[in-house]
Amino acid sequence: MTLAADLLARLGTLVLAATPPDAEEARRLAEQELSKPEYLAAQPTAFDRASLAVIEFLQKLLNPDFGDGGGGFVVLIVLVAIVIALVVIGVIVWGKPRASRRAQQRSALLGENDRLSAAQLRAAADALARQGNWNAAITQRYRALARALIERELIDPAPGATAQTIAAAAARTFPGEHARLLEAARLFDGVRYLGEEGTEPGYLAVREIDDRLAAARLTTGLTANRTSSTIEVPA
Repeated sequence: MTLAADLLARLGTLVLAATPPDAEEARRLAEQELSKPEYLAAQPTAFDRASLAVIEFLQKLLNPDFGDGGGGFVVLIVLVAIVIALVVIGVIVWGKPRASRRAQQRSALLGENDRLSAAQLRAAADALARQGNWNAAITQRYRALARALIERELIDPAPGATAQTIAAAAARTFPGEHARLLEAARLFDGVRYLGEEGTEPGYLAVREIDDRLAAARLTTGLTANRTSSTIEVPA
């Protein structure tokens, strides 16, 4: 009897295990299974969902279904508008620092803060020379030389650049005028910082190199299938 009862109990357990669970039990078992770590790791992240949304948006944009054949024209207008917006943003982002740099150079040059052009500085230097004020005349004429090179975008000195720095930068564009540029810078430093007395020959030397650079022409030609630029300085 004991063996028979045990067999009947085992048979009952097998029958119950083979019986399909009801809806509530099936839901509970499914939730229990999906809560395992391997299933959670396979779920899409927030970045995955965002990327999918962007891709779907682009697909709809590039493949509109308007039914009247005008989808391509609308897409073209949208793309052109995007390109124009990017160009405007680029000008705003990269154009302003350049403008600010030029404005800074315009107002501060060789220890002076003003907005005088090269022509105005030359006129002031000549007026001072006629008065025999050679120190101030040399100072203003060298500043005119530097301002003219900046206006022509031949040099791009950093704020606070010295006369020697400007001469070295100009000499890279005008290598044949290296000695004259260094002498003009020396004359400027002498009367401005070293207490030297300016002279008429000194002023004429600075004026000469300024006039020579002002008369130089930038010529462009083709050499070995490349565009090259050279500076022609009057003899």
